[in-house]
Amino acid sequence: MAFYRGHYRTYMSEIVPPEVRPKPAVPAKPPHVGQPPSSQGSGVGGQGSGGGSALLGYIGIDTIIEQMRKKTMKTGFDFNIMIVGPGGLGKSTLVNTLFKSQVSRKSTGWSRDEKIPKTVEIRSVSHVIEEGGVKMKLTVIDTPGFGDQINNENCWEPISKYINEQYEKFLKEEVNIARKKRIPDTRVHCCLYFISPTGHSLRQLDIEFMKHLSRVVNIIPVIAKADTLTPEEKIEFKQRVRKELEMCGVEFYPQKEFDEDMEDKSDNDKIREAMPFAVVGSDKEYQVNGKRVLGRKTPWGVVEVENPNHCEFAQLRDFLIRSHLQDLKEVTHNIHYETYRAKRLNDNGGLHPIPTSAANDTQESNL
Repeated sequence: MAFYRGHYRTYMSEIVPPEVRPKPAVPAKPPHVGQPPSSQGSGVGGQGSGGGSALLGYIGIDTIIEQMRKKTMKTGFDFNIMIVGPGGLGKSTLVNTLFKSQVSRKSTGWSRDEKIPKTVEIRSVSHVIEEGGVKMKLTVIDTPGFGDQINNENCWEPISKYINEQYEKFLKEEVNIARKKRIPDTRVHCCLYFISPTGHSLRQLDIEFMKHLSRVVNIIPVIAKADTLTPEEKIEFKQRVRKELEMCGVEFYPQKEFDEDMEDKSDNDKIREAMPFAVVGSDKEYQVNGKRVLGRKTPWGVVEVENPNHCEFAQLRDFLIRSHLQDLKEVTHNIHYETYRAKRLNDNGGLHPIPTSAANDTQESNL
């Protein structure tokens, strides 16, 4: 009897037409959300990437981008940039020009009452910049005294020590039992290294600095005060600098091994071919053809900072801020910091006890 009941159910299911069966409810699409980019996929009722079945309805996966944007706008983010190079190359002026505000120390040179530092000093200043509702805490780390001494042997060591101290500070916050919800990020995300516009070749100091520091931080070399070079001299000098760095095994950002796909490789190859950027910085405005422009006034005219025919400042700004800022932060965290973290924990079998001074600093930061 049970056999006949089962056979009867099977038979009825075969003769009932599919359209009579109740269809699953389709969720309504929110009116404020745009059309999904594709109707094929592996959502509810779909058959994965290899199937040809359309989604039954809108799910809302694409709203995660808007959620991330809102969260980032609320919390803001940190960006820490270090500027290194001999005095008189306009380092502070260039950074002020990049971010269109006085974010670095005044570039008026050394006054009579102020002596040139006997050793390399580390000075940092932070500002909160807001644009379009997005807040960024920008920290500029300056290194006065670098390359200005008679004997510049190992003058990069205080800079290397500072960079590693920031990794150590972040690591100790990470391994704390009761760590903060959002660890303050003081790690150096980018180091702008300023090359003197000699037109000849790099100094040994330039090569040694970039060789030692490129292992722990993103190095971006720039040729400062490029308006002192003719167009022919600039092209030849850039080629010579790239060749010397390649011969000495110096890798600058963006490194080839960090290219994630062919699109990244194509974009980054163009950037690598244009580097080092020959730039001019200025925080003064002049009237040129009825427009106010940032520039440097000379007896024969005005060198316009943001004019690509005059210098490569616009390329540097777009590369540093508009296209690769987030990648600089990710490479710092995933490559340089992870390398330091792994070495630190493997060499010592864990973290050393926090010194008293460091413990006090941590306690104060927690308060």
